[in-house]
Amino acid sequence: MPDTWLSKINWSEDGLIPVITQEADSGKILMVAWMNREALKLTVEKHEAVYWSRSRKKLWHKGEESGHIQKIKDIYLDCDEDVLLITVEQMGGIACHTGRHSCFFQKLEDNEWITVAPVIKDPKEIYNK
Repeated sequence: MPDTWLSKINWSEDGLIPVITQEADSGKILMVAWMNREALKLTVEKHEAVYWSRSRKKLWHKGEESGHIQKIKDIYLDCDEDVLLITVEQMGGIACHTGRHSCFFQKLEDNEWITVAPVIKDPKEIYNK
């Protein structure tokens, strides 16, 4: 499959693009991550989310350890061609490494960050650490 479509993207100087991950059914934003060319190409080929881990400096197939993979529904490129929005089916209902449904579980209320979403499963059980 020719990958000239990758050239349309305005990659950052370090070869990355931010990715907003949205749950297809609920519309809920699950997480924000990064992809490089290889991650995006693998995401399209596998129909599962593959990101670039900036901290580990390696490809990260979402769910490779936890089993909570993200099945790709659609991939969108924004008007400036420098941000991706992917819609996914979140397997297992957990997207966050903290064991929550979404990575966005802290809400600012009266100048304090309040945890507004419960832990669905203890991360120790998910990652066997």
